[in-house]
Amino acid sequence: HCCCCERRGTMQATRGSLLRPFVRRQLPNVQAYPFTGVALRTYATSGSEFSKHAFLKDLQLTEEVEGACVNGVWKGEGPVIESINPATGRTIARVKTGTVQQYQQAMELQQKAFPEWAEYPAPKRGEIVRQIGDALRAKKDALGSLVALEVGKIKAEGDGEVQEFVDICDYAVGLSRMFEGKVIPSERSRHFMMEQWNPLGTTGIISAFNFPVAVYGWNAAVTLVCGNPLIWKGAPSTPLSTIATQHIIQDVLKHNNISPAICAAFTGGSEIGEAMADDPRVPVLSFTGSTRVGRIVGQKVAARLGRSILELGGNNACVVMPDADLEIAKRGILFAAVGTAGQRCTSTRRLFVHEDVHDNLLSSLVAAYKTIPIGDPINPKTLCGPVHSKQSVELYRNTIKEIESQGGKILSGGKVLDRDGYFVEPTIVSITHDKPVVHKESFVPILYVIKFKTLDEAIQYNNEVPYGLSSSLFTANVNNAFKWTGPLGSDCGVVNVNIGTSGAEIGGAFGGNKDTGGGREAGSDSWKQYMRRATCTVNYGKELPLAQGINFGA
Repeated sequence: HCCCCERRGTMQATRGSLLRPFVRRQLPNVQAYPFTGVALRTYATSGSEFSKHAFLKDLQLTEEVEGACVNGVWKGEGPVIESINPATGRTIARVKTGTVQQYQQAMELQQKAFPEWAEYPAPKRGEIVRQIGDALRAKKDALGSLVALEVGKIKAEGDGEVQEFVDICDYAVGLSRMFEGKVIPSERSRHFMMEQWNPLGTTGIISAFNFPVAVYGWNAAVTLVCGNPLIWKGAPSTPLSTIATQHIIQDVLKHNNISPAICAAFTGGSEIGEAMADDPRVPVLSFTGSTRVGRIVGQKVAARLGRSILELGGNNACVVMPDADLEIAKRGILFAAVGTAGQRCTSTRRLFVHEDVHDNLLSSLVAAYKTIPIGDPINPKTLCGPVHSKQSVELYRNTIKEIESQGGKILSGGKVLDRDGYFVEPTIVSITHDKPVVHKESFVPILYVIKFKTLDEAIQYNNEVPYGLSSSLFTANVNNAFKWTGPLGSDCGVVNVNIGTSGAEIGGAFGGNKDTGGGREAGSDSWKQYMRRATCTVNYGKELPLAQGINFGA
């Protein structure tokens, strides 16, 4: 579901600039955010709209808020940044960010708290996570409203994101009583062999702006029941979502007399993310972001032989066969292409339509696009909110220019709206499959519609991009469905039939292949990434036979 705060902009950075020390500048300048190539927003806007949103106080937020939580204590010692409402371009609140020194303090405290949490029985850890889920349920409306306000996604999607965290909590509660370890037959008499799964240590989580609550939740709920502490670096442009979520979790820990050190959270700049990537005390690091930055994160973690869970880019496609239910296809494509203003990493960006139904479906989609309500994401009638930032607007403009220069034809949309905030028109483009702009991941609501003749051709088009996240086939033919999901079908990590590319459930493992990074989070056996496996052999006899029948002088 997610992707990187870096995709908000068009800023490019060299490897050297990514690793430069963070340099503080005073307002109203924009601070470099080198670890993701994003500008850390500290620019001032006239006034604040904090008082307009009563739900912010329900989430323990204030107009001037501390943005670092170490051992349950809120205190920011870094630069002050602003949370901006993308629907208006105005400041919501100001946040005092954390520092590397505070990160080091948090890690030292986690090292001390880890043994007690690791030995806490897994079902009891599950009970803590159950209470976190209940606390999120109680705050779902307020936290969902904050996600909509700060990200720009519509309220229904904001609520859905909180529900996703609730759902993974429910899943993790069951998991806490079901960790599986094999019993393996031994070739030696009176020997017992088994697998034992144990906590691994601190899980680092670097999340992105477009899912500022759910991506953290996929990791947090599961790694907590696995017995690990966690340290979270939220996206720099959604600090309030990070702070509000951390308050909810800390309240549960406090109520149960659990060390608050096991969950630390930071807002702000890149230096904390870089420290996490380099730190051997973080044996597993989950990073959601761009492929370019993910490669650097993966290399830094691999250099110290740590584990990385990389959720990176996606250039997702829907394929519509001539036997498909076109009404279901249209609805699935609309949500996947327009939802979150095209800023999910699972958003549909390429649409391959069989030549027999191409004109019919395309005309229906164009008509639907012209009726999409664009506006305030808090308004329940809105279906498309703003893109996330000024940089996102520029990315949209530049992509439209690329499309036109490469012979694409804009069939609907294509304009930046002349109004407050960062609003653009969801756009449909007719173009050929092999244009360079089609093979890029443009993190804006632009849909490329391409005609094909055979399923084999469509599979080739789907697989020819470097990414391999999500894909979908609309068909009524079971042969088509199983070819699509089989070894010569889609090469993505999410392969759907008769639903869109976005909106994955938590029960399955989420992630992609190729340049998407190979990471898997949420359900299935993703929990194994957060634990260490030991193969244990117990001799309960009176002799010492050796494996493979070796006789060592006995």
